[in-house]
Amino acid sequence: MAGTSLRDRFFTPQVARAITSPVGIILGGAVAAATIVAGVPLLAALPLGVAAWAGKVALSIPRRRRGERIDPFTLQEPWRRYVQEALQARNRFDEAVGRTRAGPLRDHLATIAARMHTGVEECWLIAKRGQTLVEARRGIDLGDVDRQLAEVADAGGAAPGADAASPPDPSLARIAQSLEAQRATAARLDRVIGQAHSELRMLDARLDEAVARTLELSAHATADATVEGLGTDVDALVTEMESLRQALEETSRTAQHGLAAGGATE
Repeated sequence: MAGTSLRDRFFTPQVARAITSPVGIILGGAVAAATIVAGVPLLAALPLGVAAWAGKVALSIPRRRRGERIDPFTLQEPWRRYVQEALQARNRFDEAVGRTRAGPLRDHLATIAARMHTGVEECWLIAKRGQTLVEARRGIDLGDVDRQLAEVADAGGAAPGADAASPPDPSLARIAQSLEAQRATAARLDRVIGQAHSELRMLDARLDEAVARTLELSAHATADATVEGLGTDVDALVTEMESLRQALEETSRTAQHGLAAGGATE
């Protein structure tokens, strides 16, 4: 994925509008009608109309952004190591494909290699987002939050000389709510950061496994169900990485909103 995958780019508002656009539907119908008038049989004209409509939809898909250069040394550990290991696995996979004789097997492996590259790009994006979340988490001092909560709890009691029937200060409740929101944000960040670590370790291990399976396949030089299974496994892995990256992005947005709201009420 270079910024966004085909799946991400397809499920966008502009594509949805293109699918249901009267202009596109009319275009498809016009092409089909024109071919029928020209003497083309109905069974051949209908696919041409559908193709015209599909072409208009395809043109509405946002273009894939050029992938940024992957530079592990812009990251801190352990995020740097995750990306370095993924890059090494990708390079070994490419070398194994390059050593495979031309033929169906090599063609299959080349297709899988493209998905491997997508997986490594996802690893890079996840590592960058993970590091950003770690930095955000460091900005929440739970010790200070607990201290402030204790102060709010103490201030909630009746002050010396005050009327015992006086209503509690409503601002204290808002401050306590803000502090609890910060605690919840910290817990959410801890959970997602831990998941990112686990998933990236798994990614590196599964990429290494894919390299080993590719070396074995290239030695046999036959395209069979084994290579299909490898492709399915790599596809599943990349899909999982895409889902994790999207979850990290959502967590980042939620955390930023929570921190902003907490700061506004303190």
